[in-house]
Amino acid sequence: MSYLRRTIDDELDQLLKLAPAIALDGPKGVGKTETASRRADALWLLDEPDQRSLVEADPRFQDAPEGTLLFDEWQRLPAVWDSVRRRVDEGAAPGRFLLTGSATPRAGVDTHSGAGRILSLRMRPLALYERESTTPSVSLGALIRGESAKVGGDTAFTAGRYFEEIVGSGFPGIQGADPRLIRTFLDAYLQRIVDRDLPDHGLAVRRPETLRRWLAAYAAASSTTTAYSRLLDATTAGDGSQPAKTTTIAYRDHLSKIWILDEVSGWSPSRSPMSRLQQAPKHQLADPALAARLHNLSADALGSPRGAHLAGPLFESLATLSVRVAAQVAEARVGHLRTTNGDHEVDLVVEGVDGQIIGIEVKLAANVTDADVRHLLWLRERLPDDVVDLVVLTTGSRAYRRPDGIAVVPLALLGH
Repeated sequence: MSYLRRTIDDELDQLLKLAPAIALDGPKGVGKTETASRRADALWLLDEPDQRSLVEADPRFQDAPEGTLLFDEWQRLPAVWDSVRRRVDEGAAPGRFLLTGSATPRAGVDTHSGAGRILSLRMRPLALYERESTTPSVSLGALIRGESAKVGGDTAFTAGRYFEEIVGSGFPGIQGADPRLIRTFLDAYLQRIVDRDLPDHGLAVRRPETLRRWLAAYAAASSTTTAYSRLLDATTAGDGSQPAKTTTIAYRDHLSKIWILDEVSGWSPSRSPMSRLQQAPKHQLADPALAARLHNLSADALGSPRGAHLAGPLFESLATLSVRVAAQVAEARVGHLRTTNGDHEVDLVVEGVDGQIIGIEVKLAANVTDADVRHLLWLRERLPDDVVDLVVLTTGSRAYRRPDGIAVVPLALLGH
C-alpha cells in the first residue's frame, strides 16, 4: 500500500528545520514509525531488546551516524529522553532527533519534562480529509486566518458514506481493507489494550470484562460531557456488582497515558473573559471506529434504529478528529463551549495563535435551519472582535454561506 501523506508531514517538514528534537506521541497503529522513518538516517526500535542494548551501551550517541536519529517506542527505554535532552542542551543541530512513543513512561520512572528542548506533536488516526476518499475544498487554516469569505465545493458523500468511514477507521494500516478484516483488527486492538498495553504500563487488569464494560460505557458517552459517576453506573454488571471508583479512575488515567482517550477540554477564551463556562471535557476515543466496535455497530446499523443513538455522536467524533488534525498544523487549539446552566453550547471552538476564534457546530443532517445556528450567533454576539468565522459541518452535498454569514460545509469538504 502506498504511503498516505499526512498533515503532520507538513508540520515535520517545517519544524525539523528549526528544532533539534521532536517527539511524536499517539496511540499504537496511527503510523508514527512509518511517518518518522521517512525522515530518519538511522532507526532504533526500542521495543526490541537487542536494539535497546545498543542504545544503552552508547548513551551519548557517539557512534551514531550523521543526520536524523529516530528512537521508536522511546518509553521502553526512558533514559533516551534525558540523553536526547542533554544533547540538545549541548547544542545539537536542528533535525537531529526524532522520538516516537505510544505511551508515557510507567509510573515511578523519572524523566525530565523536556520543556524547551523537545517538541511534542500529537499524531492521531487519519482525519477524514487525509483519506483517499475525499477531495477537500474548504481550508480550516484559511478560515482561521479570515481568508475564506467564499466557500464552495460539492461532494457525493451521503450519511451512509460517513457511517462507512466511521467504522472503516482512521488507522492507516487497514485503510480500504475488507470490513471483516477491519472488525478483526479492531477487536484485536481492543483486546491488546486489556492483555498487554495496560499491564505493560503498570495496571494489572484483574477483571477484563469490567474494563470492557467501562470502555463501552465511555464509548456510549462519545461527544458528551457525561459525568464519570454516570459512566461508573453504566458499568454495573448483570449481577448488580459495580467496580470501585478507584478502579475506574485507574482505567481512565492509564488509557489516557496510552493515548486511547482523547478528550476535548472545555474551552475558555485566552483574551476575552466569559463567565459561567463549564470546564467538563467531552469524551472521545482516539478513533470513532473503536467506539462503534465496542457496541458492535456496522455502517448499516448506524443508519438504522438500532444504532441511531450513536450515529450523531460518532459523526461528531469523526468531525472532531478532522478538525483537531487540521487545527494542529495551524497552531490552533480546539475545545468545546458549554455554559454552566446549559443554555448555550458550541460543539467545537477553534482558537488561533492570535486569539481568533471559529465556532463550529456538527449536525448529522443535510440541511441547516435557523435553530441549528442560534448558539453560533450567540457566540459572535458575545465576542464580536474575536470570532472570525462560524461553521456548521453537515452531511449535505454543497458548501455555501448563509445570509447571516455562517459557512455550511459538508464534512467531506473540510481540509487543513
